[in-house]
Amino acid sequence: MENVWLLVKYALLGLFQGLTEPIPVSSSGHLIIAQQLFGMHIEGLSFEVLVNFASLLAVLLIYRSDLIRLCVNGWAYIVRREEAARQDFMFIIYLIIATIPAGIIGVLFKDVIGETFKGMTTIGVTLLLTGVALWLIRNLRGRKTDSQLRLRDALIIGLAQAVALIPGISRSGSTIVAALGLGLKQSTALRFSFLMYIPISVGGMILETKELVSDPQLGQLALPYALAFICSLVASYYALRWFMGIMERGNLKYFSWYCFAVGTLVLIFLA
Repeated sequence: MENVWLLVKYALLGLFQGLTEPIPVSSSGHLIIAQQLFGMHIEGLSFEVLVNFASLLAVLLIYRSDLIRLCVNGWAYIVRREEAARQDFMFIIYLIIATIPAGIIGVLFKDVIGETFKGMTTIGVTLLLTGVALWLIRNLRGRKTDSQLRLRDALIIGLAQAVALIPGISRSGSTIVAALGLGLKQSTALRFSFLMYIPISVGGMILETKELVSDPQLGQLALPYALAFICSLVASYYALRWFMGIMERGNLKYFSWYCFAVGTLVLIFLA
Protein backbone atom coordinates (compact mmCIF):
# COMPACT_ATOMS: atom_id res chain seq x y z
CA MET A 1 0.00 0.00 0.00
CA GLU A 2 2.87 2.35 0.79
CA ASN A 3 4.34 1.76 -2.68
CA VAL A 4 1.00 2.52 -4.30
CA TRP A 5 0.71 5.79 -2.39
CA LEU A 6 4.25 6.68 -3.47
CA LEU A 7 3.28 6.14 -7.11
CA VAL A 8 0.16 8.26 -6.63
CA LYS A 9 2.18 11.11 -5.13
CA TYR A 10 4.72 11.12 -7.97
CA ALA A 11 1.94 10.92 -10.55
CA LEU A 12 0.29 13.94 -8.93
CA LEU A 13 3.61 15.81 -8.91
CA GLY A 14 3.94 15.11 -12.63
CA LEU A 15 0.41 16.37 -13.19
CA PHE A 16 1.12 19.51 -11.15
CA GLN A 17 4.20 20.19 -13.26
CA GLY A 18 2.47 19.47 -16.54
CA LEU A 19 -0.65 21.48 -15.84
CA THR A 20 1.19 24.52 -14.48
CA GLU A 21 4.23 24.71 -16.80
CA PRO A 22 2.41 26.19 -19.82
CA ILE A 23 0.05 28.47 -17.89
CA PRO A 24 1.17 31.63 -16.05
CA VAL A 25 1.00 30.36 -12.45
CA SER A 26 4.57 29.07 -11.81
CA SER A 27 5.20 25.35 -12.13
CA SER A 28 8.25 25.52 -9.84
CA GLY A 29 6.18 27.16 -7.13
CA HIS A 30 3.43 24.58 -7.46
CA LEU A 31 5.93 21.72 -7.28
CA ILE A 32 7.24 23.10 -4.00
CA ILE A 33 3.70 23.55 -2.66
CA ALA A 34 2.73 20.02 -3.71
CA GLN A 35 5.80 18.50 -2.04
CA GLN A 36 4.95 20.27 1.21
CA LEU A 37 1.33 19.14 1.06
CA PHE A 38 2.38 15.54 0.39
CA GLY A 39 5.07 15.61 3.07
CA MET A 40 7.81 15.06 0.49
CA HIS A 41 11.24 16.60 0.02
CA ILE A 42 12.93 15.65 -3.23
CA GLU A 43 16.66 16.38 -3.02
CA GLY A 44 18.51 17.98 -5.93
CA LEU A 45 17.15 19.01 -9.31
CA SER A 46 17.04 15.68 -11.13
CA PHE A 47 13.30 15.20 -10.67
CA GLU A 48 12.53 18.76 -11.74
CA VAL A 49 14.77 18.39 -14.79
CA LEU A 50 12.98 15.16 -15.74
CA VAL A 51 9.45 16.54 -15.57
CA ASN A 52 10.57 19.77 -17.29
CA PHE A 53 11.93 17.64 -20.13
CA ALA A 54 8.47 16.06 -20.46
CA SER A 55 6.97 19.56 -20.76
CA LEU A 56 9.61 20.41 -23.36
CA LEU A 57 8.55 17.43 -25.49
CA ALA A 58 4.95 18.67 -25.36
CA VAL A 59 6.03 22.14 -26.52
CA LEU A 60 8.10 20.63 -29.35
CA LEU A 61 5.12 18.55 -30.45
CA ILE A 62 2.69 21.47 -30.51
CA TYR A 63 5.08 23.93 -32.19
CA ARG A 64 6.71 21.42 -34.53
CA SER A 65 5.43 23.12 -37.71
CA ASP A 66 6.74 26.51 -36.55
CA LEU A 67 10.11 24.97 -35.68
CA ILE A 68 10.40 23.24 -39.05
CA ARG A 69 9.49 26.46 -40.90
CA LEU A 70 11.97 28.52 -38.89
CA CYS A 71 14.78 26.02 -39.51
CA VAL A 72 14.06 25.75 -43.26
CA ASN A 73 13.69 29.49 -43.81
CA GLY A 74 16.55 30.38 -41.50
CA TRP A 75 18.85 28.11 -43.48
CA ALA A 76 17.50 29.45 -46.79
CA TYR A 77 18.31 33.01 -45.73
CA ILE A 78 21.82 32.12 -44.54
CA VAL A 79 22.73 30.10 -47.63
CA ARG A 80 20.80 31.80 -50.46
CA ARG A 81 19.85 35.16 -48.90
CA GLU A 82 16.21 34.62 -49.85
CA GLU A 83 14.46 37.84 -48.87
CA ALA A 84 11.18 36.01 -48.25
CA ALA A 85 12.92 34.01 -45.52
CA ARG A 86 14.41 37.03 -43.74
CA GLN A 87 11.51 37.43 -41.28
CA ASP A 88 11.95 33.90 -39.93
CA PHE A 89 15.73 34.32 -39.80
CA MET A 90 15.36 37.48 -37.69
CA PHE A 91 12.81 35.72 -35.47
CA ILE A 92 15.48 33.09 -34.74
CA ILE A 93 18.04 35.81 -33.97
CA TYR A 94 15.63 37.49 -31.54
CA LEU A 95 14.92 34.14 -29.87
CA ILE A 96 18.65 33.62 -29.35
CA ILE A 97 19.07 37.13 -27.95
CA ALA A 98 16.09 36.68 -25.62
CA THR A 99 17.57 33.47 -24.25
CA ILE A 100 20.89 35.05 -23.24
CA PRO A 101 19.88 36.89 -20.01
CA ALA A 102 18.31 33.86 -18.32
CA GLY A 103 21.11 31.63 -19.61
CA ILE A 104 23.88 33.79 -18.13
CA ILE A 105 22.09 34.53 -14.85
CA GLY A 106 21.03 30.90 -14.49
CA VAL A 107 24.56 29.57 -14.93
CA LEU A 108 26.20 32.15 -12.66
CA PHE A 109 23.62 32.73 -9.96
CA LYS A 110 21.10 29.88 -9.91
CA ASP A 111 22.41 28.46 -6.62
CA VAL A 112 22.50 31.92 -5.03
CA ILE A 113 18.95 32.62 -6.20
CA GLY A 114 17.80 29.24 -4.88
CA GLU A 115 19.33 29.91 -1.46
CA THR A 116 18.20 33.53 -1.22
CA PHE A 117 14.63 33.08 -2.43
CA LYS A 118 13.52 29.88 -0.75
CA GLY A 119 10.68 28.91 1.54
CA MET A 120 6.92 29.10 1.36
CA THR A 121 6.84 32.81 2.18
CA THR A 122 8.75 33.52 -1.02
CA ILE A 123 6.36 31.32 -3.01
CA GLY A 124 3.32 33.10 -1.56
CA VAL A 125 4.69 36.58 -2.21
CA THR A 126 5.90 35.84 -5.74
CA LEU A 127 2.55 34.26 -6.66
CA LEU A 128 0.86 37.47 -5.51
CA LEU A 129 3.32 39.50 -7.63
CA THR A 130 2.56 37.27 -10.62
CA GLY A 131 -1.13 37.90 -10.04
CA VAL A 132 -0.57 41.67 -9.99
CA ALA A 133 1.43 41.55 -13.24
CA LEU A 134 -1.26 39.49 -14.99
CA TRP A 135 -3.97 41.84 -13.73
CA LEU A 136 -2.15 44.90 -15.10
CA ILE A 137 -2.01 43.52 -18.66
CA ARG A 138 -5.31 41.63 -18.63
CA ASN A 139 -6.97 43.93 -21.20
CA LEU A 140 -4.02 44.57 -23.50
CA ARG A 141 -4.54 43.72 -27.18
CA GLY A 142 -1.29 44.29 -29.05
CA ARG A 143 -0.86 44.70 -32.79
CA LYS A 144 2.81 43.88 -33.36
CA THR A 145 3.34 40.69 -35.36
CA ASP A 146 6.43 38.50 -35.87
CA SER A 147 7.75 40.86 -38.55
CA GLN A 148 7.61 43.83 -36.16
CA LEU A 149 9.75 42.31 -33.42
CA ARG A 150 12.85 44.34 -32.62
CA LEU A 151 16.06 43.90 -30.62
CA ARG A 152 14.65 45.93 -27.71
CA ASP A 153 11.61 43.64 -27.51
CA ALA A 154 13.77 40.51 -27.42
CA LEU A 155 16.02 41.92 -24.68
CA ILE A 156 13.12 42.99 -22.46
CA ILE A 157 11.29 39.66 -22.85
CA GLY A 158 14.59 37.87 -22.17
CA LEU A 159 15.10 39.84 -18.96
CA ALA A 160 11.54 38.96 -17.94
CA GLN A 161 12.40 35.29 -18.42
CA ALA A 162 15.47 35.75 -16.20
CA VAL A 163 13.25 37.15 -13.42
CA ALA A 164 11.33 33.87 -13.51
CA LEU A 165 14.40 32.08 -12.08
CA ILE A 166 12.98 33.21 -8.72
CA PRO A 167 10.68 30.43 -7.41
CA GLY A 168 7.02 31.36 -7.67
CA ILE A 169 7.50 33.72 -10.63
CA SER A 170 5.93 32.13 -13.68
CA ARG A 171 8.23 31.86 -16.71
CA SER A 172 5.39 31.88 -19.21
CA GLY A 173 3.61 34.57 -17.18
CA SER A 174 6.58 36.93 -16.97
CA THR A 175 7.47 36.61 -20.67
CA ILE A 176 3.88 36.96 -21.86
CA VAL A 177 3.32 39.96 -19.57
CA ALA A 178 6.45 41.60 -21.03
CA ALA A 179 5.48 40.74 -24.60
CA LEU A 180 1.93 42.07 -24.28
CA GLY A 181 3.25 45.14 -22.49
CA LEU A 182 5.47 45.80 -25.51
CA GLY A 183 2.44 45.67 -27.81
CA LEU A 184 2.80 42.18 -29.30
CA LYS A 185 -0.30 40.34 -30.50
CA GLN A 186 -1.44 37.50 -28.27
CA SER A 187 -0.48 34.84 -30.81
CA THR A 188 3.00 36.31 -31.34
CA ALA A 189 3.55 36.75 -27.59
CA LEU A 190 2.56 33.15 -26.90
CA ARG A 191 4.65 31.68 -29.71
CA PHE A 192 7.72 33.72 -28.82
CA SER A 193 7.37 32.80 -25.13
CA PHE A 194 7.22 29.06 -25.72
CA LEU A 195 9.86 28.94 -28.44
CA MET A 196 12.10 30.75 -25.91
CA TYR A 197 11.38 27.93 -23.47
CA ILE A 198 13.03 25.36 -25.75
CA PRO A 199 16.71 26.50 -25.56
CA ILE A 200 16.40 27.33 -21.84
CA SER A 201 14.94 23.91 -21.09
CA VAL A 202 17.51 22.10 -23.25
CA GLY A 203 20.34 24.07 -21.64
CA GLY A 204 19.09 23.28 -18.14
CA MET A 205 18.77 19.62 -19.01
CA ILE A 206 22.33 19.48 -20.35
CA LEU A 207 23.72 21.21 -17.26
CA GLU A 208 21.86 18.88 -14.90
CA THR A 209 22.36 15.61 -16.83
CA LYS A 210 25.28 14.61 -14.62
CA GLU A 211 23.20 15.09 -11.47
CA LEU A 212 20.31 13.13 -12.99
CA VAL A 213 22.51 10.20 -14.00
CA SER A 214 24.32 10.14 -10.66
CA ASP A 215 21.13 10.48 -8.60
CA PRO A 216 21.39 7.63 -6.03
CA GLN A 217 17.59 7.35 -5.95
CA LEU A 218 17.20 7.01 -9.71
CA GLY A 219 17.23 3.21 -9.71
CA GLN A 220 14.99 2.92 -6.68
CA LEU A 221 12.53 5.51 -7.98
CA ALA A 222 12.66 4.59 -11.67
CA LEU A 223 8.97 3.66 -11.82
CA PRO A 224 7.69 6.72 -9.89
CA TYR A 225 9.93 8.98 -12.00
CA ALA A 226 8.68 7.36 -15.23
CA LEU A 227 5.06 7.77 -14.13
CA ALA A 228 5.65 11.43 -13.25
CA PHE A 229 7.31 11.95 -16.66
CA ILE A 230 4.33 10.51 -18.54
CA CYS A 231 1.82 12.49 -16.48
CA SER A 232 3.80 15.69 -17.02
CA LEU A 233 4.03 15.10 -20.79
CA VAL A 234 0.30 14.47 -21.24
CA ALA A 235 -0.77 17.26 -18.88
CA SER A 236 1.63 19.77 -20.50
CA TYR A 237 0.30 19.00 -23.97
CA TYR A 238 -3.35 19.52 -23.10
CA ALA A 239 -2.67 22.46 -20.76
CA LEU A 240 -0.79 24.31 -23.50
CA ARG A 241 -3.54 23.60 -26.04
CA TRP A 242 -6.08 24.94 -23.54
CA PHE A 243 -3.95 28.00 -22.76
CA MET A 244 -3.63 28.83 -26.46
CA GLY A 245 -7.43 29.15 -26.57
CA ILE A 246 -7.42 31.26 -23.41
CA MET A 247 -4.88 33.64 -24.97
CA GLU A 248 -7.02 34.03 -28.09
CA ARG A 249 -9.97 35.07 -25.94
CA GLY A 250 -7.85 37.30 -23.67
CA ASN A 251 -8.99 35.79 -20.36
CA LEU A 252 -5.76 36.23 -18.40
CA LYS A 253 -7.65 37.80 -15.50
CA TYR A 254 -8.69 34.32 -14.33
CA PHE A 255 -5.05 33.34 -13.85
CA SER A 256 -4.53 36.57 -11.91
CA TRP A 257 -7.38 35.65 -9.55
CA TYR A 258 -5.94 32.16 -9.18
CA CYS A 259 -2.48 33.50 -8.25
CA PHE A 260 -4.04 35.87 -5.70
CA ALA A 261 -6.00 33.01 -4.13
CA VAL A 262 -3.15 30.47 -4.00
CA GLY A 263 -0.57 33.05 -2.90
CA THR A 264 -2.83 34.18 -0.05
CA LEU A 265 -3.54 30.58 1.06
CA VAL A 266 0.16 29.76 1.01
CA LEU A 267 0.99 32.76 3.20
CA ILE A 268 -1.79 31.94 5.66
CA PHE A 269 -1.43 28.17 5.98
CA LEU A 270 2.00 27.09 4.75
CA ALA A 271 4.43 29.98 5.35
